[in-house]
Amino acid sequence: VGDGTTSVVLLAGELLKEVREFVEEGVSAQVIVKGFRRAAAMAIARVGEIAERVDRGDADAFRALLEKCAATSMNSKLIGSQREFFTQMVVDAVQRLDQDELDEAMIGVKKVPGGAMQDSLLVDGVAFKKSFSYAGFEQQPKAFDAPRIACLNVELELKAEKDNAEVRVARVADYQAVVDAEWQLIFAKLDQVLAAGANVVLSRLPIGDLATQYFADRGVFCAGRVAKDDMDRVCAATGCRVQSTTTGLGAAHLGTCARFEERQIGGQRFNLFRGCPQARTCTIVLRGGAEQFIDEVERSLHDSIMVVRRAVKTQTVVAGGGAIEMELSRHLRAAAREIEGKQQLIIAAAARALEVIPRQLCENAGFDTTDFVTQLRARHAQDPERFKWHGVDIDAEAVADLHAKFVWEPALVKINAISSAVEAACLILSVDETVTSQQSQDPMAQGAPARR
Repeated sequence: VGDGTTSVVLLAGELLKEVREFVEEGVSAQVIVKGFRRAAAMAIARVGEIAERVDRGDADAFRALLEKCAATSMNSKLIGSQREFFTQMVVDAVQRLDQDELDEAMIGVKKVPGGAMQDSLLVDGVAFKKSFSYAGFEQQPKAFDAPRIACLNVELELKAEKDNAEVRVARVADYQAVVDAEWQLIFAKLDQVLAAGANVVLSRLPIGDLATQYFADRGVFCAGRVAKDDMDRVCAATGCRVQSTTTGLGAAHLGTCARFEERQIGGQRFNLFRGCPQARTCTIVLRGGAEQFIDEVERSLHDSIMVVRRAVKTQTVVAGGGAIEMELSRHLRAAAREIEGKQQLIIAAAARALEVIPRQLCENAGFDTTDFVTQLRARHAQDPERFKWHGVDIDAEAVADLHAKFVWEPALVKINAISSAVEAACLILSVDETVTSQQSQDPMAQGAPARR
């Protein structure tokens, strides 16, 4: 079980399946909804009781915990065969973020078709694809040590006249004065950027051929049309601020890093900012054979990043492999016996529904579902304290203590999965009637004349 999205769908469907007979027998939907929410509250409270807190004081132990959480989430993904490689990458990426905010938007992901998955790399800083450039770009330097970086939101090119523009002049000298004024404006902006001491210039707006050649002649690197998210991460990493004018631009507005370089990765060129002093960001460059494959790898990594991020925030974990679901099922069964009325049946149905997770894991692995679920149910009922972390061990093809085997998941993932599944089931149960169009159901009726 990874980030919990598939678990929500399975749980919600199983909850509805378990109470179907109650709905058909005329039990009020509100009674079922009330029972589900009561069961969810009891399950979430039980997760909070048995979840184990990990001390962040021991950095090595805490990193080992994060790696195990990331590896657990990758087991069912496309990158499961390379989980050791990507586990290190995901944990490194999350630990490079601001540990208070943990803004996942500060982790950039760039995709480069070609190569193998093992060719993927983590850039300690910012990396983005080389933007469109004009003639003269080849003459610019492609690497700097301790560069001074200027981030602008200024258009550094000569603007073409509008189609309906009209300039009336009496003499040729007057027309030349208009042209000269336009050139003086662009050169004034370029001189101000150079005077500030910048040798790497980035802009969200275009940097034209005149400015490109101007910077190339003076040993300055420039890139225009930089995407907003890339620019924001450059600012966060280097300490510079985006300026909407070149007037008053000075050293206080510039950022820096240990090294800037333009580098070939696969068939594309990337701008890399490494060794950023205020680095609270990083970039993952993914490689793979096809774009669809890389897209799936990106989705898998995003799930793992979110799991590790939650583990850092909550610092509480539970065992995976269906162990926590079986313990919650046992707890709800025991609690249902002490409840009177219809609520007892609804809570017992929710307890049975939780068994769908270990059952599905067994089906995915090709195991005997009935045998494994029966063993789990017997062990959890026999000694709840001793066997509470026993689940489906796919590697050993047996029921085992998954906490001891380091199959861990953030407790918050389980809490969110249970609450979301229950809310989804309650929302569907709350629907009184549905209205369907007979014409839309019949494909032959589209465009057919109405019968009288």
